[in-house]
Amino acid sequence: MAKYIGLMSGTSMDGVDAVLCEITSDHCATLAAHSIPYPQELLAALNALCSEGPDELNTLAIADRLVAETFANAALGLLEKTNLVASDIIAIGSHGQTVRHHPSGEIKSWLFSNESLRGFTCQIGDPNTIAALTNIDVVADFRRKDIALGGQGAPLVPAYHNAVFAHESKYRALVNIGGIANVSLLPPKKQFEPVRGFDTGPGNTLMDKWILQHLGLRFDDNGQWAASGTTNEALLSRLLCDAYFSLPAPKSTGREYFNLNWLQNVLSHLSNSSSPASYNSVEHNIQPVDVQATLLTLTVETIVNDIKANLRNQNDAGEQSEVVICGGGAFNNALMRMLEQRLLQYQLSDSNAIGIHPQHVEGAAFAWLAHAYLHNIPGNVPEVTGASRPAVLGALFKK
Repeated sequence: MAKYIGLMSGTSMDGVDAVLCEITSDHCATLAAHSIPYPQELLAALNALCSEGPDELNTLAIADRLVAETFANAALGLLEKTNLVASDIIAIGSHGQTVRHHPSGEIKSWLFSNESLRGFTCQIGDPNTIAALTNIDVVADFRRKDIALGGQGAPLVPAYHNAVFAHESKYRALVNIGGIANVSLLPPKKQFEPVRGFDTGPGNTLMDKWILQHLGLRFDDNGQWAASGTTNEALLSRLLCDAYFSLPAPKSTGREYFNLNWLQNVLSHLSNSSSPASYNSVEHNIQPVDVQATLLTLTVETIVNDIKANLRNQNDAGEQSEVVICGGGAFNNALMRMLEQRLLQYQLSDSNAIGIHPQHVEGAAFAWLAHAYLHNIPGNVPEVTGASRPAVLGALFKK
């Protein structure tokens, strides 16, 4: 059977995942995976590129090559791990590393008038370099065709989720909790209903940045720090008031929007607007651990609200609908417990229950998208992204 490799690094930038898949017209199986971290110097540069700063163009161009080298090393490590050679692989599907995502054209530039502003997304990791270093054809640049067609360019995983994980009779939601969380709403195969999906908001990104700032840790292991705190209801209410959460789909977002500056603005506003008549002393000075607890609750609440608003809890035969969690959030026990408590009317599991490790789902999606490109299969879902039509996504970079 045809073998493909998917390469993925998400908004959390916690490393590069290389996922080996076996794919045919009616079959997609994940065979193996290999992950490597970014070198610290490159990781710092990537974090810097997510916001405006000095020397951006040179930094971007250098990082473009270095990200590609890291992606290629992940693919080569996977080949070594599985005793395969380059000729065993049909193609690599590379997502690249997102450093900016502004599909709505809201970002201003002093060089352009408002009438000239355009939506864009930027993923780096030169596919020519990946092809040269691995000696394997690479399919990449998946998002920009959808944006050219008026779409958000995200999320792109619903087409793969529907092709591989739609249930015969049950309604199913796949929720990927990476840096940003997104949901794919899959109707039963026998139902002629559209696939839907969108970014729900922050996943792990705010929690990761907050614990790094206060404890020097890259992530909150099992959500232990958040679980030791208490959700601050005043702060949670302020966070949930953000306009993004009430926007109708299609919609997508990123760490360019949901970041520590966004959080600090809310905290400052809460402090400045507080008065003895409306807030007590604890709410004037929220402890960092309680902010972490509140950020975890924010992730849960935004996911739960969107699930309940958009996914039937059972089909006509009374079978309970399923919510399947993947991404790094699946390993956060505190987050998973809260989701389970808030989604009692659904059957909740992580993606191991449907045959794929939670950390490998997005990598497998880009292996599938490479297969889709080579077989002229549309990779976007217009109902999800808002594009004017379905389209084959990506471009081919020969070895």
